[in-house]
Amino acid sequence: MVDKVVVRSFGAAETVTGSCHLVQIGKLNLLVDCGMFQGHVEELNYESFGFDPRDIDYLIVTHAHIDHIGRIPLLVKRGFRGKIISTCPTRNIARIMLLDAAKVMEEEYRVQYRKALRRGHPEDVKPPLYDEDDVYEAMERFKITLEYHQPFKISDYLTITFKNAGHILGAVYVEMNVKINGNIRTIVFSGDLGMKERLIIKPLEFSNNGQIIFTESTYGNRRHRSLKESIKEFKEAVIKSFEDGGNIVIPTFALERAQEILYVLRHMYDRGELPKCKVFLDSPLAISATKIFLQFPEYFNEATRKMVQEGKNPFIFPYVHFTTTVEESKSINAVDSGAIILAGSGMCTGGRIKHHLKHNLWRPESSVIFVGYQAKGTLGREIVDGAKTVKIYGEEVAVKAKIYTINGFSSHADQPVLLEWLKSFKDREVVYIVHGEPEVMEVFSSTVRNQLSVKTHIVKKGEGIYIT
Repeated sequence: MVDKVVVRSFGAAETVTGSCHLVQIGKLNLLVDCGMFQGHVEELNYESFGFDPRDIDYLIVTHAHIDHIGRIPLLVKRGFRGKIISTCPTRNIARIMLLDAAKVMEEEYRVQYRKALRRGHPEDVKPPLYDEDDVYEAMERFKITLEYHQPFKISDYLTITFKNAGHILGAVYVEMNVKINGNIRTIVFSGDLGMKERLIIKPLEFSNNGQIIFTESTYGNRRHRSLKESIKEFKEAVIKSFEDGGNIVIPTFALERAQEILYVLRHMYDRGELPKCKVFLDSPLAISATKIFLQFPEYFNEATRKMVQEGKNPFIFPYVHFTTTVEESKSINAVDSGAIILAGSGMCTGGRIKHHLKHNLWRPESSVIFVGYQAKGTLGREIVDGAKTVKIYGEEVAVKAKIYTINGFSSHADQPVLLEWLKSFKDREVVYIVHGEPEVMEVFSSTVRNQLSVKTHIVKKGEGIYIT
């Protein structure tokens, strides 16, 4: 007999990264996600998890973004020997995302170590959290894959079910049906939620089953521009840019956003709207992710599935070139006009995009189209904020290219959709708010209380939440 459930959040509590929620049900210990802390809180990755990884029986993964999976190899390295539960797409994407993270950490470590060595203080540089071998070992723990709506009985008092979160390929929110003191209680963990309109994947689904709800609040204080408006704006930017005769550089996140942009360009091509050009997907990670997308057409929305059934590839058409090697990437720089270059990182903090910006940013005939959020302190944010010059690889580069910012491609639900999702739970009792910046959480918490007449609580890191 279980008399209570205790939930403690050791990440994504009053911040948007490091998602990690410990759920204790009797003697059973589950984690929902084990993400990496990013940005100004990344030092937290080196601290204790807040629990002993050896005590965890199951890890439930909602989706394969690094802020939800990035510390899984570290969890295994520190003793986790339980089973990981996810959808099949999430497992496959997690592999490429974690291998890329290990590679990036190793490269960054080597750069910083050489600098510290020259200063005479190599001990100042922390080693990578894990390496590629640790990733391969972690992937061995992905033991159970579930489909949407497939109940999975973990014990006599716990059954979990995945519902479509509409966020990225394979993303879920988790319904836990727990028998507490003889009564069934449903606890919901949102993971990250998407919008009701999605270009490629099936949109967010709504549910009526859930009393205790842990919800993300990333954009809990704002409304997104509609997808239709954003696509129209994107098309206009592409056509206008080619009229000017230069190249188009698009900083692109490898997972979901790269595929969405290729999808829009494919439709432009089919309708005769796209001028003759070369479209370069210059990101090995995005290329790998695109191949994984094509393995799971059953997760696509109706329109995209229909394309596949008609024998059309949603992402590849005659103008598209995948560039995997460094040599292929460098050869793009010889193209003076008529190129659309999609490359990472999405915020221009590293990767191949910096080389393409260096070669095109100073050219008045070229354009840069931003299709994703640019965080404070990033090169992308500098450009979006109107900097006249920026520093790239130590060189001052003038910003003469035309800059477009299109904000409606977000894979995160905005405030109206989050509210509608919460409203769908007819027997809701308490809404616990995670995965948001403090000021956004305050706004969202107040809005939920006022509009839905339900109790809310902003979760603090490590605090015990008792459910009876």
